[in-house]
Amino acid sequence: MRYSALMLTRLRVKNLALVEDVAVSFGPGLTILSGETGAGKSILIGALYLLMGERADISAVRTGAAQCLVEAAFLLGRPERINALLEEAGLEPCGDDQLILRRVVKAGGGGQAFVNDTPVTLPLLKRLGSLLVDLHGPHDHQSLFHPAEQLLVLDAFAGVEKNLSPYQEAFARRQLLLQRREELTADAGDVEAQVDLLSYRIREIEEAAPVEGEEETVREEQRTAGHAQRILELGQTVVQATTEDDVSALSILSPARKALEELARLMPAAAEWPDELRRHTDALAALSGTIQRELSTLDADPARLEWLDNRLAIYDRLKRKYGPTLAHVFQTLDASKTRLSDLVNRDRQKADLDRQLVTVEKELQRLGGDLHRKRAAAAKQLAPAITTQLRALGFEHGRFDIHFFPSETPLSSGLDKIEFQFAPNVGEPMRPLRTIASSGEISRVMLAVKVVLAAVDQIELLVFDEIDANVGGETARAVGRKLAQAAKGRQIMAITHLPAVAACGEQHFAVRKTVEDGRTHTHVAALNPEERVEELARMLGGRDATSVALRHAQELLSAAARLTGSGKKG
Repeated sequence: MRYSALMLTRLRVKNLALVEDVAVSFGPGLTILSGETGAGKSILIGALYLLMGERADISAVRTGAAQCLVEAAFLLGRPERINALLEEAGLEPCGDDQLILRRVVKAGGGGQAFVNDTPVTLPLLKRLGSLLVDLHGPHDHQSLFHPAEQLLVLDAFAGVEKNLSPYQEAFARRQLLLQRREELTADAGDVEAQVDLLSYRIREIEEAAPVEGEEETVREEQRTAGHAQRILELGQTVVQATTEDDVSALSILSPARKALEELARLMPAAAEWPDELRRHTDALAALSGTIQRELSTLDADPARLEWLDNRLAIYDRLKRKYGPTLAHVFQTLDASKTRLSDLVNRDRQKADLDRQLVTVEKELQRLGGDLHRKRAAAAKQLAPAITTQLRALGFEHGRFDIHFFPSETPLSSGLDKIEFQFAPNVGEPMRPLRTIASSGEISRVMLAVKVVLAAVDQIELLVFDEIDANVGGETARAVGRKLAQAAKGRQIMAITHLPAVAACGEQHFAVRKTVEDGRTHTHVAALNPEERVEELARMLGGRDATSVALRHAQELLSAAARLTGSGKKG
């Protein structure tokens, strides 16, 4: 069966930190990464961060290597958004719905990024990454910390697209009206002096009456007129030498033409010679005629030359003051007319803008009110649903809430702001989510949100690093079940130290560190069912797996399989 969601199918890491060269293939559902502390589990997460366009640290390049390489292949179940972004950037859409990202970081600094083998900028890689992966490390839950992102979560749950679009159109009209009004009121200095200056500028340019293309024509004519006498002398010399003098070329060639005509009658080989000479003499006659016509149009009048000089001086002055090109002169004229009109008619225009602003403000209040009511209704459903998930994740008395407070001015997103709030324990007040210090708490809040929003969240690959921090016992089992639940229809990767969480995965990879030839190496191994039991036993009891630990590991896998339907694959 074709997997309908986005999926990371392959990740290759070469010469990054302890990793020399590792390639891992992934499947759908929940993937577990485990290993001893320091083995290099987070290196794979760091590799994904590089592919998401994050800043590279050259110290992460493996010692002795010239560069490190990270490459990921994604299968796009719904490629429309990715292809739209690629098209916007001038790139080809993904073939076979497969997207390949590659990042190279050089030890000496710098590097390259590629999308489907085409070089791209890091900002584009970052934009693609925001559509592909939601990464959650111990100190990286910013997508839930920022109120703007929280509002996007609520809007996705509420389905406000039809309400938000007309509001944002009205908001854009309001911004244009405010900008126009600011331009009218931001008069610097004395208004009367500005009117005089603008009027003079407009009058000077209009009286000069510049015409597009005229300057080039005038300059060409001036160049010719400046040498008129010499041109007449040279032209007349050519005319006389070719056609008019008694010893002109045509006169001299006349006997030759008669001789050729007689020669052609006497000598068959000379039959075409008279026509050939005639072509040359006709060309000379035509040239002489052309020169005479051009000379007849030449204006050697000093008054004309003076007019040409003055006209060019006008163009030079205009460009010097308002240029550097004639196009800039025309732009100055148009801008001056607009500004003069604003100054002369500003009171009337401001009154008209004020009337339009009143209308659009009323429209914003109406549309913004509709948005608020829809969001508030959704919040009353979303907050209790997240609270329910949090209590299943170990916050027995935890409470989640969405606080609304009005904005002083309309925002592009609406008339109100929101803040996700959380109280993990009895007797504690609600606090903004961003003030929660514990990575374990915020990880579980993120998981609860993702479980509730699974149907509407557009980012289909979730990566959790240490989501089980500071939890254990029944809470760990609950976290594992929730991860498996959230992984239905999407792909989730989780780094974990807890066997109860690891047992819930569809796939399980062990990250191990070895020393070979005096160098430390990190390896990633896909575990088969037997190896998986051994890895869980290690997580339960340390390096030496006892029969008790092995039996307990098998029981964890069996229990997870019953509760989640997972835990069956290596």
